[in-house]
Amino acid sequence: MTTKDVKRKLTAILSADVKGYSRLMGEDEKATVRTLNMYKEVMTALIQHHHGRVVDAVGDNVLAEFASVVDAVECGVEIQKELKTRNGELPENRRMEFRIGVNLGDVIEEGEQIYGDGVNIAARLESLAEGGGICISGTVYDQIENKLTLGYEYLGEQTVKNIARPVRVYKVLMEPGKPSEVKVKRRSRKYFVIPTAAVVIIGVVMAWQFIWRPSHPKMEMASKEKMAFPLPDKPSIAVLPFVNMSGDSELEHFSDGITEEIITALSKTPKLFVIARNSTFVYKGKPVKVKQVAEELGVRYVLEGSVRKATDRLRITAQLIDALTGHHLWAERYDREQKDFFVLQDEITLKILNSLHVKLTGGEQDRIYGKGTNNLEAYIKVLQGREHFWRLNREGNILAKKLLEEAIALDPKYPAPYWLLGMTHAVDAWFDWGKSKEESLSRAIELAEKTISLDDLDSNAHGLLGAAYRMKGDHDKAIAEGKRAIELDPNSADAHVWLGIALYWVDRGEEAIPLLEKAIRLNPFAHTWYFLHLGHAYRSIGRFDEAIIAYQRALQLSPNNLFAHLGLTATYSQLGRDKEASAHAKEILRISPDFSIDRYAEKLAFKNPAEKEQRINAWRKAGLK
Repeated sequence: MTTKDVKRKLTAILSADVKGYSRLMGEDEKATVRTLNMYKEVMTALIQHHHGRVVDAVGDNVLAEFASVVDAVECGVEIQKELKTRNGELPENRRMEFRIGVNLGDVIEEGEQIYGDGVNIAARLESLAEGGGICISGTVYDQIENKLTLGYEYLGEQTVKNIARPVRVYKVLMEPGKPSEVKVKRRSRKYFVIPTAAVVIIGVVMAWQFIWRPSHPKMEMASKEKMAFPLPDKPSIAVLPFVNMSGDSELEHFSDGITEEIITALSKTPKLFVIARNSTFVYKGKPVKVKQVAEELGVRYVLEGSVRKATDRLRITAQLIDALTGHHLWAERYDREQKDFFVLQDEITLKILNSLHVKLTGGEQDRIYGKGTNNLEAYIKVLQGREHFWRLNREGNILAKKLLEEAIALDPKYPAPYWLLGMTHAVDAWFDWGKSKEESLSRAIELAEKTISLDDLDSNAHGLLGAAYRMKGDHDKAIAEGKRAIELDPNSADAHVWLGIALYWVDRGEEAIPLLEKAIRLNPFAHTWYFLHLGHAYRSIGRFDEAIIAYQRALQLSPNNLFAHLGLTATYSQLGRDKEASAHAKEILRISPDFSIDRYAEKLAFKNPAEKEQRINAWRKAGLK
């Protein structure tokens, strides 16, 4: 490389390594590596938070680059405070203290690597620092002396190896003080630093474009005692909707899509407890704290992130937080071409699993990844179709069908649109929106089977098959498919509901109730129909008081829900509480003036005819016809 080819720049460099690393490794290698990896993840998150980026992490060394000297020093201080807090939780002989040096200097840039005296001085300053401490060069001090409320101790000019001129060195005292306050401490001897054998890690400055939530030691911690539900006995996580940082509607689908795909992938391992999409999307667009999310959903870990689009590239950030400690377990920023969107989802999922120390078997990995598409247009149409479908009205169902059929035309081997299109036909059958119930159910089954032919590990398709078979009265198949859906996706709240419904329709309400309660635990802000079917299951085994509570919860979510009023009418009628039964019967006629018991009873595919007859009699007693 000629002098003309050399690219130089002025930058702030932070260099760090572990004090007494050899001793720690000699005493307990596994524990040392575990702590080191954890601490590096914390440091990476903080470096990124302060507008820097870590490129690599070899051995016990960390080196990062910042555009701002102030950011570099503030980051160093926050790292030391955070690691001090974490060290307080470890035995004294297992504590891991980093030494940090910060320099502002000229460097040679070659790709993502930087070289030269600017980097070397930062490494030498690191060696002069105490464990848990920070040393800065005179060039850094000159830039920050009036900008940060920190104290400094002047250590004099130090001669360091391979640097021609002595370096002015200051120790950062870290406690608040006047910006210009400096203690002077002369040292008589000169320091000669032996270079470490490990290669330092180099970061390239990037414009950090995601506004992180209140961070590291200042983050408010969640309380187990205040949680709405007891913590599960396995790692529990809620994935918050990724924030659309660009504002355009197309990116909104991408930001929602990456959230949903991560939730779907994580939920397929039985080694995690994953909150359903519907409950985490309650927080979409709201300035909520991690503490609030953890306590309301009853989870320990929360993932949050953002998506920004720049021409044909996506810039995605993500961070995983332990809500009980306030610590960031992992954070990363990705700058990828839009076509790499699907690979990126898998990368983030694996990062989360690794951070939570979840190891997957080969079969579990296959299940998590599933079979998607590389056609972005088809993917977006599925996201749009899903949005219209969940409106659960006739117009939305029609729009969803159109979009999903277009997605299939774009990629006939993409399983997702077949399953979701099948769901639209199942809904047609339930709400009498199609030409006939039989035709709609046949089409739903056909589409579910097509999905399974493309991906036999698709739990949604098995759940759809179970629902369709149940409506046809084929109860054994419905139960078998429901069990298969949960086997493939043990965190699927919907799969638990589908199996619960199949069971109480065959007089197995005692088995259905735990499944329906588990569904609500997985999806605390559940749809009305979760509580509706829980009410049906309670009523089917004579637990009427609990049935009433579940139906009332359904009505709180949807005051005009015809089926909840039907459930309450039957329950109150069976209890002999005729006044309340009559009141809900009137609500049914208000909502559906042409309601007919005979027409509605056609939907009731109970295995036991006596169960169906019991309901019909209860409704007639309350005045319905």
